[in-house]
Amino acid sequence: MTRRFWPFSQQKNTPSEQELIKQIDPQRMPKHIAIIMDGNGRWANRRGLPRAAGHRAGVESLRRVLEACEDLRIPVLTVYAFSTENWKRPADEVNALMDLLVEYLQRELNDLHQKGVRISTIGLISELPEAPRRELEKAIQKTAKNDKMILNVALNYGGRLEIVEAVKRIAEEISQGRMTTAEINEKLFGQYLYTAGIPDPDLLIRPSGELRLSNFLLWQSAYTEIWVTPTLWPDFGRIELMQAIIDFQKRDRRLVA
Repeated sequence: MTRRFWPFSQQKNTPSEQELIKQIDPQRMPKHIAIIMDGNGRWANRRGLPRAAGHRAGVESLRRVLEACEDLRIPVLTVYAFSTENWKRPADEVNALMDLLVEYLQRELNDLHQKGVRISTIGLISELPEAPRRELEKAIQKTAKNDKMILNVALNYGGRLEIVEAVKRIAEEISQGRMTTAEINEKLFGQYLYTAGIPDPDLLIRPSGELRLSNFLLWQSAYTEIWVTPTLWPDFGRIELMQAIIDFQKRDRRLVA
């Protein structure tokens, strides 16, 4: 019988943070970590709470992970906050998510700015409601010159849509005579993606145990190492992040272009 590999974190006895730090090689850190922040709804349902409570708990997880990335000197953290498919959720849940985004930015912006974190976004930000769009624009502008770390937030984002939008922009360049088809290659195509100027993720983390990309960074993840854990996002923190990095450092990345 063929044994199937499940890239889960399954350690029964959770090691301490100090034990994990000793296992991390500071010379082989991922330069870009991407996270699908999944499991908020299930976390709330298991506790008999409204889904909005799970999303609020997920914000606290983001704070913990962001602080850990700062401590570990990870240059780029990209988080999947709201997909183009999420608009299909109940209106009350969508409104709660948008309100939570506004609250997070208003509460955390000054602290992030002082720490040198630059906030950027990927996705169709122009289609967001006015309040979150305004707060995002304010955050992006205020932190534009920061260079300690990039917090890249995927909002109203879909990987397939990103590729289609890039194709449209390239087609427009060709139709206007500013480009020829002979010039198109992978490097040039990457310059038309939302993530232009940001290195592809070295490590993609998927909480909640789901084994799929969910339309997230499809082009950029061609050579990305994927780490999956059954831990739901609101329970995810420094320990889980370090476990993912340790596993990443054990892998032989021969396929990296």
